[in-house]
Amino acid sequence: MDVAVGSTNPVKIDAVERTLERFEPTVTAVDVESGVPEQPWSVEETVAGAENRARRALAEASADYEFGVGLEGGVTRFDGAPGVTLIMWAAVTDGERVERGGGPSLRLPDRVAERLEAGEELGPVMDDELDTTGIAESDGAIGVCTDGLTDRTTALGQALACAFGPFRTTQYE
Repeated sequence: MDVAVGSTNPVKIDAVERTLERFEPTVTAVDVESGVPEQPWSVEETVAGAENRARRALAEASADYEFGVGLEGGVTRFDGAPGVTLIMWAAVTDGERVERGGGPSLRLPDRVAERLEAGEELGPVMDDELDTTGIAESDGAIGVCTDGLTDRTTALGQALACAFGPFRTTQYE
């Protein structure tokens, strides 16, 4: 199975390789634009970013690729839930249809949420808060905020599993 991933972020590539491991995929990173702000601020923007990445990756890859995958993290406020929530979405396309799946969500610490609401991006905010570099390319905010109970690779993989599943089962026919 040949899969084009709409990102060069090693965490996103690893999430695809691990999640689809049983299909022995050839995974290729394709540097594409998400078409949404660097910090998506709603489910709609986050899903649109994932869809754009999936479509653009497949379009830019050779005709041999079976699937395009887009993974996007964002933040939102949910009615009935306090604070600003980290969300993760995936989109998968075979060129004809697009399927989407959401991953885990997590309330972000208030001090982080305040900085996001002031216009900053989550990765750099977390790096600043933790005095690290490249948190978005390692455990991610979700890894830090769960004390390692999950991490960005696993969380994005769960979103991908939910988006890819409809291509593998007859339940959607």
